[in-house]
Amino acid sequence: MAYEPGTSECRVLIDSKSQIETMLKNLARLEHTAAIRDQLVAVYNELEQLHDQRRAERRSQEPAVLL
Repeated sequence: MAYEPGTSECRVLIDSKSQIETMLKNLARLEHTAAIRDQLVAVYNELEQLHDQRRAERRSQEPAVLL
């Protein structure tokens, strides 16, 4: 699914998460990589939290729409 980033910071976060997903897929094919994959998942989750914060900040700065 294509995703349109709201800011350049969001683009960096999206790209970084995508790269981690690729690393996880590649490492899953190798033995003895569980600890590394666990660390990558933790980093991914931290990036996701940052991304959620950026999205929330951006939404709070948008003008209210009156219906």
